[in-house]
Amino acid sequence: MLVIGLTGGIGTGKSETTRQLEALGASIISADQVGHEAYTPNTEAWEQVVQTFGEDILRDDGEIDRGKLGAIVFSDPSQLEKLNQIMHPRMARMVSDKIEALRAQDVGVVVVEAALLFEAGWDSLVEEIWVTDAPEQVVIERLKQRNGMSEEEAQKRIASQMDREVRIEKSDFVIDNSGDVAGLEASIKELWQARVEKRTG
Repeated sequence: MLVIGLTGGIGTGKSETTRQLEALGASIISADQVGHEAYTPNTEAWEQVVQTFGEDILRDDGEIDRGKLGAIVFSDPSQLEKLNQIMHPRMARMVSDKIEALRAQDVGVVVVEAALLFEAGWDSLVEEIWVTDAPEQVVIERLKQRNGMSEEEAQKRIASQMDREVRIEKSDFVIDNSGDVAGLEASIKELWQARVEKRTG
């Protein structure tokens, strides 16, 4: 089984790449989905997060309001660090369990999709790392159009992430998404043929 880590900064096309890899036959493990499971009310992680950030982050149904929590952690690096220390090790165990479960099912290709693959230390769980990439100005325009962010908000969100050059340097293969969806699709197919079909075919 080939286990690929897929990462990339906000607005670089990671979600679209994930969709296309799934269409090509990969089984996807999404960090967002794992995070959602880890935040399930009354689990160990949920209790620690509520203890650390206060009950104000809870919705009426006991679920953590990701928007409220995000507002706290994205404006203060020390708070983000606190959250990551709680969540990353727990989520790593969950990701590892999911990989092993898929291995037991004889799945051919698994993609672990995580924006924070390196920051969370999950690069040790995968065999090779693919990164989606686009120039910063292209990303800013996408965030303004897609997410309704101001230029300043977009820059702040990009600045809160790992440096683009560092992420590329740590990855094995770069998927260029500076153009349109058709260009992205072509890059993904080319990489899939080179890395996956050769190996599994």
